[in-house]
Amino acid sequence: MTRAFLMRNPSVLWFLLALSLFTLAVTLLSEAGMGVLSTSFVKTLGKTLCLCLVALAMDLIWGYAGILSLGHMAFFALGGYLIGMWLMYARTEEIVVAALSSGPLPATPDEIRQGIATQIFGVVGASDMPAIWAQAHSLPAQLALVLIVPGALAGIFGWLAFRSRVTGVYLSILTQAMTLALALYLFQNDSGLRGNNGLSGLQNIPGLDGVPQETVSLWFFWASALALGLAYVVLSHVVSGKFGSVIRAIRDDEARVRFLGYSVEGYKLFVFTLTAMIAAVAGALYYPQAGIINPAELAPIASIYLAVWVAIGGRGRLYGAVIGAAFVSLLSSWFTGGRAPSVNLGFYTVNWVDWWLVLLGLSFVLVTLYAPKGLSGLIDAAQGLRVPDRKGAALGPDDGALMEQEGRE
Repeated sequence: MTRAFLMRNPSVLWFLLALSLFTLAVTLLSEAGMGVLSTSFVKTLGKTLCLCLVALAMDLIWGYAGILSLGHMAFFALGGYLIGMWLMYARTEEIVVAALSSGPLPATPDEIRQGIATQIFGVVGASDMPAIWAQAHSLPAQLALVLIVPGALAGIFGWLAFRSRVTGVYLSILTQAMTLALALYLFQNDSGLRGNNGLSGLQNIPGLDGVPQETVSLWFFWASALALGLAYVVLSHVVSGKFGSVIRAIRDDEARVRFLGYSVEGYKLFVFTLTAMIAAVAGALYYPQAGIINPAELAPIASIYLAVWVAIGGRGRLYGAVIGAAFVSLLSSWFTGGRAPSVNLGFYTVNWVDWWLVLLGLSFVLVTLYAPKGLSGLIDAAQGLRVPDRKGAALGPDDGALMEQEGRE
């Protein structure tokens, strides 16, 4: 990362500074520090950072490349499933080995594997380890699969869709259909991932029995903050260079970019695959803090929520995606957690647990109609930034264009 890049993009330094101060404050106020913030709230903040990370991915593909994907939360959940397989296998292995150690003879590896399979899959009436769990005993292998599996799925899907030049709402419907198909498959008991039961107990990290939960939650919070900071720097570098100019041009006029000789499908495929892998990393950090994952996490509505977060924050601005995800996520926790006081209107009592989704949908409509820049528009207003007034003329190098004049405004 060059000094020139940071000079051209001071928002990156401001973001990293804000994230560092926030991380330090939470660390000092947590139960492992001053004891002001509960462990559950630290986990909520850690999960919020993960949602900010997947929102960054959504902003890159939608805000910059113009591809409204309604399937990126599927990649988010896949990352959770893949790391959850190792967590559940390793934790169950500890329990099985401890139970078999009391026998008259040492347990064989086959007996241990059979015991693990019975413990994990007995709930769905199976006792054999599915083939997809072949590497579940290896943490490095599962971490690699967190990137490989979602990346491969996104690559195959994107190649088929983009080479067919599917765009606009049709592509959005296809991504939603992919998500629904994957969710319906995982609901089946023979999917190898325990069907509707999903994977549970993910908060119990193998080998850390003696470490208190407040410390473990803080470690995951730090990891989530580090991942968000790194992703923000990398994606800021991506969108500020030539690559960013090309994908914005594809968003604005795909046919013209193709006419200029650029491989539009190649750029789209790269962005789609990259953002899928970022979403998977976010999911791999999120679900150990949540403790459980099931196929309901892949419901298409989750990806729609993701689009709403980015729209409310302000798409086309990386910091806008972070603001939107953090704001809506924390507000949702407050309203749906029963902490928001009910409003008695006399003839009806407004219970925010029931009305939160209505409020969220109304906010999305209002932002779309009256504040297309979202919450990040407030930052633009504070900095005195505004869209150039073209006064009906073209903005370009042609005679009579207002490029120079608007550049001085």
